Amino acid sequence: MILASQLVFLTCIWITLTPDVFAASEIKKSYQRCSASVKRARESKQETRMRNNDSTKAWLLKYKQLLHIEDHDFAMRPGFGGSPVPVGIDVQIESLDSISEVNMDFTMTFYLRHYWKDERLSFPSTTNKSMTFDHRLIKKIWVPDIFFVHSKRSFIHDTTVENIMLRVYPDGNVLFSLRITVSAMCFMDFSRFPLDTQNCSLELESYAYTEEDLMLYWKHGNKSLNTDEHISLSQFFVEEFSASSGFAFYSSTGWYNRLFINFVLRRHIFFFVLQTYFPAILMVMLSWVSFWIDRRAVPARVSLGITTVLTMSTIISGMSASMPQVSYIKAVDVYLWVSSLFVFLSVIEYAAVNYLTTVEEWKQFKKTGKISGMYNIDTFQAMAFDGCYHDSKTEMDQTSFSLHSEEDAMRGRSTGSPSTDTSQIKRRQSLGGHIGTIILENNHVIDTYSRILFPTVYIAFNLFYWGVYV
Repeated sequence: MILASQLVFLTCIWITLTPDVFAASEIKKSYQRCSASVKRARESKQETRMRNNDSTKAWLLKYKQLLHIEDHDFAMRPGFGGSPVPVGIDVQIESLDSISEVNMDFTMTFYLRHYWKDERLSFPSTTNKSMTFDHRLIKKIWVPDIFFVHSKRSFIHDTTVENIMLRVYPDGNVLFSLRITVSAMCFMDFSRFPLDTQNCSLELESYAYTEEDLMLYWKHGNKSLNTDEHISLSQFFVEEFSASSGFAFYSSTGWYNRLFINFVLRRHIFFFVLQTYFPAILMVMLSWVSFWIDRRAVPARVSLGITTVLTMSTIISGMSASMPQVSYIKAVDVYLWVSSLFVFLSVIEYAAVNYLTTVEEWKQFKKTGKISGMYNIDTFQAMAFDGCYHDSKTEMDQTSFSLHSEEDAMRGRSTGSPSTDTSQIKRRQSLGGHIGTIILENNHVIDTYSRILFPTVYIAFNLFYWGVYV
């Protein structure tokens, strides 16, 4: 009985205390849920504060909604059906990489910037700050379709990523910038080469939109074209850059706005003076040496003439290899071919001298029945052997001079008389005067006049040439 009453008492106590245990468990769970909610609220408040501090950056998942990209058809230009959309352009030229005369083109690297307004991209902003994007957004919105007229090759730099920048302002104004290298044609005139000045231009134009849909203009007028102060080329001096605009008409599509980047190149002449003009002058002057060589020294004068002619041919070939095959005459061609003509005439001059000398000797042979002592068989044999003229009188004088010199030397050693030096000097002077008389007597009249006529005419040609082209 006692045990039964104790069991009933314990059962009542357990029943009484059980609801409090369940209530404590529920209170603990509710506290945990409240703590999690407070934590999420704090994180949300912190994220909101971060967005307010940096309002110029759109979230990756929210920029489409912010710019309303999904709400518009960006395949159409801004303001379609209305007035043409104005697109301002400005250019920052980084470098002129190369100028090729053979291909008649140039390569330029520059920053190309477009300015236009697209109200479809406007977004609310309390700070009026812009948003900046990279190349990934370009394919999702409308951008001007600018291309380069007469371009051969072009590419957008992509190191380390594509060099493209897009900046959108709250009112819908857009700045689109890219870094690009273009190789384009330059219609060069080489009639004054290498004393020439070339005018080249890079032309920008919309490919699809006529002037009724798109209006291209320089954003800041003449100040829209900026250049690096250190732009230089090996063969050219860049005189000036200028910006201009115009129109282009195509019979099948209509009128288009076109912008021009103009620049003037003046060639440095010093390189060509050293490599072309100066060697040509030396060859012409070298050909005049034959006028002072004895007319009977056939091998010497012929070899000298052929050498100068071949050298001039090499100079002309080297210059032609580095130039385009144009159908008109260049300034350097005039100089080189006239110089070649002078060299060629010096060879022809000796051919005339040799022929007239032969005719003269033949007439003398018919008249006297013998060849002059200056043209005897021994002389011709000696000239055929070593190419030098051997005169019997001169050789006799040289032999006697050497014999007298030896005798005087022996006497000088035995007696020590100073008169021997004086006699040797007199003999040398007498021999030198005799040889000079022989050279002057053996000169042909054509050689005599050529020594004066050739240099005089060539100097006159140089004065005329440099006066016209410089």
